[in-house]
Amino acid sequence: MEPILTKYVKQPGGASLDFYMKVGGYEGLRKSLGMTPDQVVDVVKQSGLRGRGGAGFPTGMKWQFVDKKSPKPKYICCNADESEPGTFKDHVLMERNPHLLFEGCLIACHAIGAKVAYIYIRGEFYHVQQVLERELAKARAAGLVGKNIMGTGFDCDIFVHRGAGAYEAGEETALIESLEGKKAQPRLKPPFPAVAGLYDCPTAVNNVETLCNVPFIITEGAEAFAKLGPEKNGGPKLYCISGHVKNPGVYETSMHTTLRELIYDPKFGGGIRGGHQLKCVIPGGSSVPVLLPEQLDIPASFDGVASAGSMLGSAGLIVMDETTCMVWAAQNLLYFYKHESCGKCTPCREGGDWLHKLLMKIERGDGEMRDLDLLLSVANNIAGKTLCAFGDAAATPVLTTIKTFRAEYEAHIREGRCTLPASWRASHPVLAAH
Repeated sequence: MEPILTKYVKQPGGASLDFYMKVGGYEGLRKSLGMTPDQVVDVVKQSGLRGRGGAGFPTGMKWQFVDKKSPKPKYICCNADESEPGTFKDHVLMERNPHLLFEGCLIACHAIGAKVAYIYIRGEFYHVQQVLERELAKARAAGLVGKNIMGTGFDCDIFVHRGAGAYEAGEETALIESLEGKKAQPRLKPPFPAVAGLYDCPTAVNNVETLCNVPFIITEGAEAFAKLGPEKNGGPKLYCISGHVKNPGVYETSMHTTLRELIYDPKFGGGIRGGHQLKCVIPGGSSVPVLLPEQLDIPASFDGVASAGSMLGSAGLIVMDETTCMVWAAQNLLYFYKHESCGKCTPCREGGDWLHKLLMKIERGDGEMRDLDLLLSVANNIAGKTLCAFGDAAATPVLTTIKTFRAEYEAHIREGRCTLPASWRASHPVLAAH
């Protein structure tokens, strides 16, 4: 599939307003402003665009749920936090094609009756924020953002807000709390943001990649977008491929593409590095179950990956070869999750730390067989018992690696050491220290 979202990301000067206008930029906005808000929502609904942030919820339905009868202001919040391990697609779009995001934000604002959009950007993306601010100023000066856009009487502004670098801020209500100057902690739901979001006003929260798909839908039509992928999984999709592959990076293709193609095709991952063999892959960022080599001949779509027992999530493929210790991998991920817990829910706050300590015990050779049952018990008492999906994310590395690689855990306990070849461990000081 010819790239749509990333077509010009390698073009010198491709992030500039002048370049964007030369290749048809803001035509989607112009066309949308000739439509009623309901017509814009209907087109997006018909396209089948699903949220690219992880959950895959239909975008048109999310916009439709926004309480337009409310006398309060409406808001679009763009989730540019992108803190999921293994995910790095959104910052490519913001850094290399910022006006596509601005255009998507403006169309979304028109669709729900909003006058303001906030781009909530990850704290570590300071260099990306500089690009956004620079190009946003150009768009504002050109009459594409602000008052009386394109002479149509439509007023809408965009502001960039840099967070403090919290994984939890990727959860939509925690993001809203952070925008309001509070701790990035999730809210009780209901009410949902569509009714009471930012400043207690109707709000739609959309991912960067999601909003970047909107201009194409408006200019080319819902049917053209839907035809680019399987049923209910239409449009272009960005995949982040990292780990033990020859060609790590961000790749754009259709969701017809299989996971195996993404890993092995020379156009994408290019196969496993250094003659090694694939052990497993986490297909949607670190918070989803692993898949084994025999499970990869499925479309890399929301529904395709779900049918294999995992989730497409943020489409961050973390590829691991046979040299990977799965106990260490789980411990590594749990260090991240226990560190990033916002602390609001007891199961998540206490359970994540407990899981990490148990994994450290097993990895350093002090584990007991009963620790496996304890790991499962703690993980199951976190999953599904927290205010947001963070608890499920924290429990997943333990639940999925024990289910799939239990023999590896048992060998660690039985032999009091990692069972990877000693020669390989010696060349990796981080592992050798355990």
